[in-house]
Amino acid sequence: MHTIDWQDFARVELRVGTLLSVCRHEKAVKPAYVLEVDLGELGIKTSSAQLTDHYSAKQLLGRQVLCVCNFAPKRIAGIRSEVLVTGIYNHAGQVVLTSFDHPLPNGARLA
Repeated sequence: MHTIDWQDFARVELRVGTLLSVCRHEKAVKPAYVLEVDLGELGIKTSSAQLTDHYSAKQLLGRQVLCVCNFAPKRIAGIRSEVLVTGIYNHAGQVVLTSFDHPLPNGARLA
């Protein structure tokens, strides 16, 4: 692992958002959802995320997630993905979402 300095880390804009809608991404090669994320002052953003192994659409709706908000938008199987929803791969290569112990305001930035 190589180290970075604080200025490098500070450039990554990590913010809290709430999932407003979740639906299957029918055109995705690997099973995924299309998410609408409320990021407060940043507005509602779209993301494509491979979360189907551990989460149903119903389980995700209303959940708060941590998003990288300053990547350039990326086209994923026809969907314009504007933010990256963060998670960690488990031993089986399945994504487990980053989560919070308490509710937070949408758009709150990781300090």
